[in-house]
Amino acid sequence: MARPWNTFIEGDNLEVLPQLGERCDLVYIDPPYNTGNDFAYHDDFREDGVRKSRHQAWVAMMRPRLEAARAVMKDGAAIFVSIDDNEVAYLRLLMDEVYGEPNFLAQIVVNLNPKGRQLGKGFATSHEYLLVYAKDAKQTLLDASSHEAVDERDFPLTDPDGRRYRHLPLRNTNKKFNPTTARTLHFTIWGDPESGRVSTSEFAGAVEIGPVFGDGRPAVWRWSRPLIDERPDDLVCRRIKGRRGERVDVFQKDWLHPATPGGRRKKLRTIWLSEEVGSTDTAVAELKAIVGHVFESPKPTGLIRRILSTMPDDVIVLDFFAGSGTTGHAVALQNAADGGARRCISVNSAEPTREGSNARNAGLLTVADITRARLRAVAEVVGGGLEER
Repeated sequence: MARPWNTFIEGDNLEVLPQLGERCDLVYIDPPYNTGNDFAYHDDFREDGVRKSRHQAWVAMMRPRLEAARAVMKDGAAIFVSIDDNEVAYLRLLMDEVYGEPNFLAQIVVNLNPKGRQLGKGFATSHEYLLVYAKDAKQTLLDASSHEAVDERDFPLTDPDGRRYRHLPLRNTNKKFNPTTARTLHFTIWGDPESGRVSTSEFAGAVEIGPVFGDGRPAVWRWSRPLIDERPDDLVCRRIKGRRGERVDVFQKDWLHPATPGGRRKKLRTIWLSEEVGSTDTAVAELKAIVGHVFESPKPTGLIRRILSTMPDDVIVLDFFAGSGTTGHAVALQNAADGGARRCISVNSAEPTREGSNARNAGLLTVADITRARLRAVAEVVGGGLEER
């Protein structure tokens, strides 16, 4: 029988992680942001009897937890950490120490509050960050691209069979690649601008074409001779107007939906907009719809689903600062949408909810109760089941 999509474990993550019993492929955490308030985690933040500064205390709280997380990550795993301006600089240095600077993948800006925070002085902050590290960048499963990043408007041409495509120069436009650095890719081919036909061999009506940059300097092709012979129907010869007047050139038909496993993907940018991944407002609405307005600053499931899109669809996901349970909710939604077999392990402590808060008034006495209530509701509404430990 298949394992449930979601597993919830109540307890201090520093105690739970070493006893997890299985290794994970993807870690996402949204740890407590250091705003000067005391943490819910009761570590000893003194050194030689002297209490550490709030930055030192925050780093001291995070370090053993990040180390414990790394110990349960598979070699191909990656970790995403949400953070704001208060600790991003300290977290970046800490992650470099724990995961290794060569395994840094990105610092993503996430526009979760498009209106900007209007409270207090100064600028109306509208963003947070995601720090992304691999356990081993050479082995990571993470693919920093997504189907959703592909814009159909970038493919303005339509083939007679209905497929959308665009023209890309067959010439390599990167000047680092030239007849000196890539000698085997500098050769002439034959093309007919009337019929569009392209071949490595001369044929009736064809003209000989060599790769050149716009200024007339010699260039190289992106495809080898064997590849051109193998895929002639994906090439077209055209007349174009260049800086030196009209010339004949060769272009690749770059299909919107190529006949390759997984289809077309596009590299993700390092700025994620609220209209792409959701905002704090949409996150509150999501949580309210399924369990009530019982958490102050949840993350939108769209943010987590974009993170999930960078990994295979059967990964084991770990969130050991589970908060309102967004990660488990997002895993269930994504599995339901694409038939994936992801599993999520959510860990949260029994930190008391605030007296008079919506959560306390709803009978949710701890933050773990909030996580549990949401994941139970997700199992009922979305499916996938829930294992509780």
